Amino acid sequence: MSVLDLKKEGSVYILTMINGEKQNTFTDEVLQEFHQVLDEVESTTENAALILTSDHPKYWSNGINLEWLVTKPQEYHMEFASLLDAFYLKWALLNLPTVGCLTGHAYAGGAILSSTLDFRLMREDRGWICFPEVDIRIPFTPTMQLCLALLPNKQAMRDMMLTGKRLGGKEAAELKIVDEALPAEDLFNRAMELAQMLAQKDRKTYSLIKNGMRPSLMALRNG
Repeated sequence: MSVLDLKKEGSVYILTMINGEKQNTFTDEVLQEFHQVLDEVESTTENAALILTSDHPKYWSNGINLEWLVTKPQEYHMEFASLLDAFYLKWALLNLPTVGCLTGHAYAGGAILSSTLDFRLMREDRGWICFPEVDIRIPFTPTMQLCLALLPNKQAMRDMMLTGKRLGGKEAAELKIVDEALPAEDLFNRAMELAQMLAQKDRKTYSLIKNGMRPSLMALRNG
């Protein structure tokens, strides 16, 4: 069963997570589908931007599917962590502008995914963004740490990582964890407006500037 829907409106790719019943969580098959879709987008050369959203009003993404993961042998857990690292690295260095349209909860691995995006817009009245790894006993990998370091407010990032504190949209916007918090009815339209503006930028130049701002992640990819 597909968990993603990709369409294009003008110069904007809209990638929608459609597995809200499973909280848009990650398994190896889900990551594989993401890679296939992103490879398709990356193979294009025209100026464009990409929105990552969810069709579920409660969940954007809650990260790893822990119910699935506990059914796997213990030795597979480290292998899956490597798959996650590759997934986040691909998003962080994607060769076009990216906008997160956070329709609901972004927890754990889902919140890390949001940190890899160039811009984040969040619903103001419902949903939390949270890094609860300290409470669920899953430490961040070095790659995840580098992705989280992309967030502009280092003190807020530290507090969230070490306490597991969750933020609603308005507080997340005040602390610059997300760029804007908006009413639900305005969220996607604002994401589209931003993406359409970014899609007018020269894609190659934009990507070179973005990747130049992320030297440690570039070194990981090239190393």
